[in-house]
Amino acid sequence: MANYVGVDLGATNVRAVAAGGDGTILGTAADDTPHGPTGIAVTEAVLGVVREACATAGIDPESVTAAGIGAIGPLDLAEGAVENPANLPDSIDRIPLTGPLSVLLDTDQVYLHNDTNAGVIGERFYSDRNPDDMVYLTISSGIGAGVCVDGHVLTGWDGNAGEVGHMTVDPQGRLTCGCGHDGHWEGYCSGNSIPRYAEYLHDAAPVETALPMDDPSFSAADVFDHDGTDDFATHVVDQVAHWNAMGVANIVHAYAPLVIYVGGAVALNNPERILEPIRERMAGMVMSNVPEIRLTTLGDEVVVKGALASAMTGGTGDRSLS
Repeated sequence: MANYVGVDLGATNVRAVAAGGDGTILGTAADDTPHGPTGIAVTEAVLGVVREACATAGIDPESVTAAGIGAIGPLDLAEGAVENPANLPDSIDRIPLTGPLSVLLDTDQVYLHNDTNAGVIGERFYSDRNPDDMVYLTISSGIGAGVCVDGHVLTGWDGNAGEVGHMTVDPQGRLTCGCGHDGHWEGYCSGNSIPRYAEYLHDAAPVETALPMDDPSFSAADVFDHDGTDDFATHVVDQVAHWNAMGVANIVHAYAPLVIYVGGAVALNNPERILEPIRERMAGMVMSNVPEIRLTTLGDEVVVKGALASAMTGGTGDRSLS
């Protein structure tokens, strides 16, 4: 009987699921993503959660037929690795994935995807509303999108299509993205960047605020927690909405999706304050058809379930192959 594994490697957490031949998840495991000393530590964390998920499921790792991985980028598909990830320390320059996992599972059917491509595969496979033209957008520690056009998930020659978080939305380049370049969408609206954006806005026009901006643990959650009760926090959230709407409008003009599913921790924890402002602005920003904009149906499991769907369908996510 076939068994399958799905892996979600993010900048914050790594998780794995192990499933039987019908796709029923039998075991799960999760861990923090190591921040060093090198990428090998991250590889070992991936192997660790896969072993644990298989053990919980009562599955011998060597009996696994295929595995899918949804990972932070950028990817080197030829080498089956992550190269110089933007949201991990500089000491982590390379994270080998497909080779080590292939050895552990004794299978050459290991499919590596950008995490957002795994996300759109998951939405295509599991969601009731899954047209041939759709996008999965994540707003989390980073920003990215998985894009499906005419029934085909766009991966790009190197696996890095859909890095929409690194589109330039601010030509003045007032903030530097985690990738090192200026003016990127991710540099203003990701969970990692919102606190820095708040600090920039406050430096430009100091006002009284309850936001704990001098606290080393100041986070995006603080901004959203004070929205509605603190004028400056509300201003920051409104500015974030402006950049988010601009980024989504660019996605619509580039790919003409019928539906955009939005996930990631920032969106999942603040759906009304992330999705509603985007919806409200679309008609005034888009010259073509305005898509449905929905919260992901799969919560924070969208990437790992997409990776599992990839394993079950030979890397495509096509339901007819499962």
